[in-house]
Amino acid sequence: MARPEPALVPPARAGLLDAVYDDLGVRQGPEGGTLRVWSGHADSVELVVFDDVDLDWAVATLPLVPVGGGVWAVTTELLRPGARYAVRADGPPAPGNTFNRETLLLDPYARGIVAGGFGDHRAVVVDGGFDWGGVTKPAVPMDRTVIYEAHVKGLTKRHPGVPPALHGTYAGLAHPAMIQHLLDLGVTSVELLPIHAFATEPRLLHLGLTNYWGYNTVNFFTPHARYATAESRRSGPEAVLREFKGMVRLLHEAGLEVILDVVYNHTSEEGVGGPRSSLRGLDNRSYYRQHDDGTYIDVTGCGNSVDTATDAAARLVLDSLRYWANDVQVDGFRLDLAVTLGRDGAHTFTPDHPLLRAIVDDPLLAGVKTIAEPWDVGLGGWQTGNFGTGWHEWNDRYRDRVRNFWLSDVDYARRADTSPTGVGGFATRLAGSSNTFSAERGPLASVNFVTAHDGFTLHDLVSYDVKHNLANGEHGRDGADTNRSFNHGTEGPTDDEGILSVRRKAMRNLLGTLLLSAGIPMLTAGDEFGRTQRGNNNAYCHDSALTWLSWDHAPWQDDLAAHVRRLLQLRRENPALRPSRFARLGEHIPSASVMQWYDEHGETMSIERWTSATHRTLQYVAASTPEHEPHNRILLIVHGNEAPIEVTLPELEGAERFVSLWTSLTDRPAEDRPEFAAGDVVTMPDTSMHLFRVV
Repeated sequence: MARPEPALVPPARAGLLDAVYDDLGVRQGPEGGTLRVWSGHADSVELVVFDDVDLDWAVATLPLVPVGGGVWAVTTELLRPGARYAVRADGPPAPGNTFNRETLLLDPYARGIVAGGFGDHRAVVVDGGFDWGGVTKPAVPMDRTVIYEAHVKGLTKRHPGVPPALHGTYAGLAHPAMIQHLLDLGVTSVELLPIHAFATEPRLLHLGLTNYWGYNTVNFFTPHARYATAESRRSGPEAVLREFKGMVRLLHEAGLEVILDVVYNHTSEEGVGGPRSSLRGLDNRSYYRQHDDGTYIDVTGCGNSVDTATDAAARLVLDSLRYWANDVQVDGFRLDLAVTLGRDGAHTFTPDHPLLRAIVDDPLLAGVKTIAEPWDVGLGGWQTGNFGTGWHEWNDRYRDRVRNFWLSDVDYARRADTSPTGVGGFATRLAGSSNTFSAERGPLASVNFVTAHDGFTLHDLVSYDVKHNLANGEHGRDGADTNRSFNHGTEGPTDDEGILSVRRKAMRNLLGTLLLSAGIPMLTAGDEFGRTQRGNNNAYCHDSALTWLSWDHAPWQDDLAAHVRRLLQLRRENPALRPSRFARLGEHIPSASVMQWYDEHGETMSIERWTSATHRTLQYVAASTPEHEPHNRILLIVHGNEAPIEVTLPELEGAERFVSLWTSLTDRPAEDRPEFAAGDVVTMPDTSMHLFRVV
């Protein structure tokens, strides 16, 4: 029988959207379980079922039969819930093919996994039933979304209010003490670093390290078992999945969303010669990008790149997203190295790639938040702003400009007596990055961030000029070299109160900018109280106190957290801070904020002021539109020089007074609310911010 060639994803989106959802993998029926596996180049595929106790003892081997379209199937009573199984595939030798009929492979659609006796994996049939108790997704509107990026283990491992048995677990994240922290802080959506089952690379194991972040996926349908409680792990994959779903339900009950950081761009099978554990053994030629001679095209820097130009790989990604969004009720996804997923058959990125459009058009993913990391390491890999309608993107341009304004520009000015750039580019980022995202997509296309899991923490950003990564075992070669950080006079820890005071103000300025900007803010867990990783800007391989959040805080850390709570309260209460569309001069646009810009004299900003590198003081007025209730206006003063300046408040039509809401000048947010009138002079000390409500 001729082997079907793997079909390319059709140019019309219907090809992916019309595919039967959820028919691959194991499904239960009246005659037992049916396993369906895709391989377009195999000659034969077999099912191997193992003993429930001895995972290396095969109790049956059954052939799968081709049923069309590259799908192979078998039905047997042995595939009951709890059964352990693997598959084997054989095929002809050819460039790109890596078949070996003796190799036991993991079903790509497996819902549960256990470790075999020789370090490999066995798939496990799970029932997947769960009582959601009528709890539904919070469906937080995009303009009210505040993302909190966190690691399941790192967030909960040391929390004193979480019972020790739940430390570092899904159940620990859903504990009332943890939920209360998130609610008190004011975030709406928890974005979890990868929770798909993952493995540690042999190189790290040899160094005595581990893949802590989890960007090395083994399977796209199974929650990582090590984040489950010991009790759930003992009970097996069904209990692990149930614990994960229980976490989602409890977070939803509290009104909190769950967003998953998902890694579909590569797998743990690494480069050619790496493990043959699943996709490589089933159909290497169809699942991974490669040249005609079978060598890999690696645009991820991880050894392989999943080839979403083929229908099989694209559908695998889409089916996984559907599973987590529907069966597990996840609210959204941040797609790691999303440019890789949007590369076509010529390996070129296109925003209209059928998979990218299917993800945002699929009715089964309606309402799901889709966030792209808009780059990879291949040719043409930097694509910030270039994803299509329906996508939100990590905005690295925002990150870099904000860091420059408050840190590296200040450092430069100390050395050269003048700043390298003015306030113009910073203002564009503050107002939603209209020079990066189209008017059709608007400011909510931008996921604003100053820090993330990858890079310096907020504390380290203001405390170190260079990375300190020797503990990673790569001789300091790993991690970014350009951090736009500033240690404010000494590298790392210091007892100098003057330096500490300036560093803490810099953190308040960075947080104030992040949480008062147009767009969707993303706060990295622990930054709310200034956690440190001791200058390590790539702590991906440390599962230790270096990366676990400490909940034992000094007074200044509590003060910083109070600023974050206040800023998020102000964001909720003032719709002028969270516009849905860009404003256009002289044109009323529903849901668009009206923005005005003034200099320190209270006069409309001139072109010369916008472009001058020496001008770093700005007054920003934003007004919400009538459909936003309550309708309001705010005034934000930004001063980016290390010298005080007197600022004259502007004359605004219909404005009676300016009520002070927040300032970055003090350690603790002021309890009183002083009022000012137009024409009053406000003294802005060096490098500071001040927010007012206009009434």
